[in-house]
Amino acid sequence: MPSQPHGPARLVKKITLSALLLALSGCAGQMAYRDAQNLIEKDQVEAGLFKLQEAMRREPGNAEYRSAYLNTRDRMLLRYLDLADSQMEEGKLDLAQQNIERALAVSPQNERARGSLRKLDMVERHGKLLLAASVLIEQREYDQAKQKLNQVLAERPQHERARDMLRDIAEKNPPAPAETGLSKAYKQPITIEFREAPIKQVFEVISRRSGLNFIFDKDVKTDTRTSIFLKNSTVESAIYYLLMTNQLEQQVMDGNTILIYPNIAPKLKEYQEMVIKTFYLANAEAKTIGNTLKTILKSRDVVIDEKLNLVIVRDNAEAIRLAEKLVAAQDIAEPEVMLDVEILEVKRTRLMDLGIDWPAKAVFSPINSKSGTDSFNLRDFDNLNRDRIGINGSLPVTLKANKNDGDSNLLANPRIRVRNKEKAKVMIGDKLPVITSTISSGVGGFNTDSVSFVDVGVTLNAEPIIYLNNEVAIRVSLEVSNLVNTVITKNGTTAYQIGSRQASTLLQLKDGETQVLAGLLNNEERSSASKVPGLGDFPLLGRLFGASHDDTQKTEIVLSITPHLLRNVQRPEAGISEFTAGTEASFRRKPDLSSRPPAQLPAPAAAQQAPQQAPPVAGAVPQTVAMPPPAVSNMPLSNTQPGPATSVAQPPLPSLSLPPPPEAQPTPQNPPPQPQ
Repeated sequence: MPSQPHGPARLVKKITLSALLLALSGCAGQMAYRDAQNLIEKDQVEAGLFKLQEAMRREPGNAEYRSAYLNTRDRMLLRYLDLADSQMEEGKLDLAQQNIERALAVSPQNERARGSLRKLDMVERHGKLLLAASVLIEQREYDQAKQKLNQVLAERPQHERARDMLRDIAEKNPPAPAETGLSKAYKQPITIEFREAPIKQVFEVISRRSGLNFIFDKDVKTDTRTSIFLKNSTVESAIYYLLMTNQLEQQVMDGNTILIYPNIAPKLKEYQEMVIKTFYLANAEAKTIGNTLKTILKSRDVVIDEKLNLVIVRDNAEAIRLAEKLVAAQDIAEPEVMLDVEILEVKRTRLMDLGIDWPAKAVFSPINSKSGTDSFNLRDFDNLNRDRIGINGSLPVTLKANKNDGDSNLLANPRIRVRNKEKAKVMIGDKLPVITSTISSGVGGFNTDSVSFVDVGVTLNAEPIIYLNNEVAIRVSLEVSNLVNTVITKNGTTAYQIGSRQASTLLQLKDGETQVLAGLLNNEERSSASKVPGLGDFPLLGRLFGASHDDTQKTEIVLSITPHLLRNVQRPEAGISEFTAGTEASFRRKPDLSSRPPAQLPAPAAAQQAPQQAPPVAGAVPQTVAMPPPAVSNMPLSNTQPGPATSVAQPPLPSLSLPPPPEAQPTPQNPPPQPQ
């Protein structure tokens, strides 16, 4: 039988093979990591990222490889997505989509990349809407163009191109009627004259002229008589004045049908449609906007979400229209200013030490007594001479000739960006600890220490107020403090003596104007002298018998401040800052007068005396109509009222005056007969 290998030998073989494979794997991972680093340095980030993934597969537990992979991936994602955002702003949507797809290929679950993809879809949709709006503007279909632009602004309120196009529409076309679906019928010209006619009959004539359908609520008194005289007006104006003078309201039911109902609270609640509008605020505070809407529009259904900074309003369409303008007037960016501040502390020191410093005292004593002891008696003084008198210590004589000059500058140049009417503070220095001890008396008393900190250095407080004329008022407060001395109390507590210089002012500067505040001076002059009495008082000789010490310190603080306007108050457009808001009882708008036909000149007196069948006066501007409506001059006012009479005393009957179309103009020799 063939011999089987021993167990230990087989185990050693397996361990050796495993170690060899592990070593080869580690070498492969290290080589992949080095290749990745080289590729990343050559700006081949994608290839380097794949190499890092390979290194991680070779060595799954290597933290260095994983950290390098995550950092490289995040940098690449940031690069692709930032580039995609800039390309979307420039309109390069294809390139932006490619970069977003690259980012998703690296990290499919990245939320920002998914958001960029949704943003790209929105930008494409907005581009189509803007293109359609441009075509509609060229076709003078302003109402439909505004609907397209409002769809864009509903998703991106700060879309510059859409806002510019809306501004152009507002300049080219005045405000349209409230019901855009009826705008064409509303703009039709009309001349209508009724005196004491039933209101139902007046609406019937308007219906024939405009093609509109009118439905009356059961509580409308259709036999109410009214008088109206309109020349060279529009259908919208006629309906507006009829409703206003008869306490009626309207509700558009469809493209050519209007419901007429009484203007009373129960009917308004029943027929008036309500609109819910959500205002997402970019700059203004939701609480402020909500209070404005409640105060001016008297809106009761207003919800404020301070967390999301939005306001939800439920009201009628006219109130929502006014709310949009109020929000646009208030939701503007806050003005900002950059304060360029320079703080300079100039300190000059002059020190002079000159003269001879003599000892202040000298002690003479006998050297020793005859007995050899340190004690003396009176007999010992009989033999005193210069050999037996000694001097205790030494007699130091110091020659001083010293002069020190020192200049030091403390410069701080902070640049602070501040919003309008907001406070800014800059502190450059140290915080000194101040320990306060509290001792509790009584049995079991205890001692408690608390630490507070005092600012020492340069402290600047500024509060700007920005005006519309590009001027900035700045409330400035400057404090410069320094540590003068340290004091130790009896209890061992350390206290500090702090020197302080303060200046506060309110100044008003133009944009870019520099103001220098100086004059915070501190002069200290100290002089001391040590001299021999009498001899040291001589003018020149006294320098040999004395020394003087002169110390002069001068400190000056200079503050320079320059405001640079970054953004001033943005004035809203004229249509937002001033607009009509209806009456005290209603937000109903006046009709659009831009489509009113030109007024006709009155006929000369001779032409007024001519028969009714006379042709139109030369120079009169006839109304442009597609088809003249049926004559209603002989229409009875009601079922019981007879037709027009020939008596002069009879009041004029209701009539709808329309000139004939241009192709039907008669000649003066053969005037057309009056329709019966």
